[in-house]
Amino acid sequence: MKTNIIITTRWPVLLLLSGLLLLLVLASLHYASDLTLGETLSALVGKGNLYSVFLIQELRLPRILTAVFSGMALGVAGCLLQTLARNRLATPNIIGLDNGATAFAVASVVAVPVSLATPALALVGAATAAALAFGLSGGPGTQGYRFIVMGVGVGAVFGALTNFMLARADMDSANVAYPWTVGSLNARSEEVIVWLGLALLFCLPLALYLARSLNVMRLSDAVATGLGVHIRRTRWLTLTVTVVLTGFAVALAGPVGMIALAAPEIARRLIASGHVPVPEAALTGSCLMLLADGIGQHAFSPIEIPVGLVTALVGGPYLLWILLRQPGGKTL
Repeated sequence: MKTNIIITTRWPVLLLLSGLLLLLVLASLHYASDLTLGETLSALVGKGNLYSVFLIQELRLPRILTAVFSGMALGVAGCLLQTLARNRLATPNIIGLDNGATAFAVASVVAVPVSLATPALALVGAATAAALAFGLSGGPGTQGYRFIVMGVGVGAVFGALTNFMLARADMDSANVAYPWTVGSLNARSEEVIVWLGLALLFCLPLALYLARSLNVMRLSDAVATGLGVHIRRTRWLTLTVTVVLTGFAVALAGPVGMIALAAPEIARRLIASGHVPVPEAALTGSCLMLLADGIGQHAFSPIEIPVGLVTALVGGPYLLWILLRQPGGKTL
């Protein structure tokens, strides 16, 4: 029995890791179509001619890392927030965290054109949106639907603020800020990639730790308290991790929030047990981001579609599917 449990809980992670490795290889070969696999691997470690090293290390590797890191961050953020609010619609993009981070990121481009100002202000924007959504709703607890409705309103306000800033900005600033309104993996700052990588190193272990308490809290606050879970501390830590991951992900890739909606749901369907699927959601998010980026580059080649538009085109119908298949009166 114990062996069966181990196999059941580990095979989704192994499957997702295999899929991620396959997508990484395909992405590398696509980005360097005139290089062989051996030349691509050599360029990754700095060997080979200057052209291949520059192509892989300066142009292609940052884009791949952006997709992997931002997808992983959004997958975990969505998983934690959905579990905390006990509602599958409680994701960073729907409750306004994405819009808050985007508004502040655009403000950093328009008003504070410094590379490190973007992730810092995006983090502040996500935190501000979360604070407003939590404050106006009284917390996600047993009124998760109210938390979502307030978050939608907060997101609408920040969305309007973003549009206002773009309308008032000069043409050059508006062109630079545009990727943060649609989601793009092009020409991302190495500093921001490093910051998101560090955030993942800090937040992933904390998310795995919080998953144990969140798994109990899904039953009810009373049951969780009786089992020794510190409800208030768990909620604030979960919100903090979600804000940090969302803020840095938006600063890096823009609002690609549908990843946070789809990745946790796919992860739950892959696992047999009912635990909070943090590692599965992280890997699924990375796979979805790489897949969406590949579709954006191939669907209408040579025209490239931003990854945010690809996820929105797929995520919109997926959201409708979630709503339509839900029986009346039941919690999402």
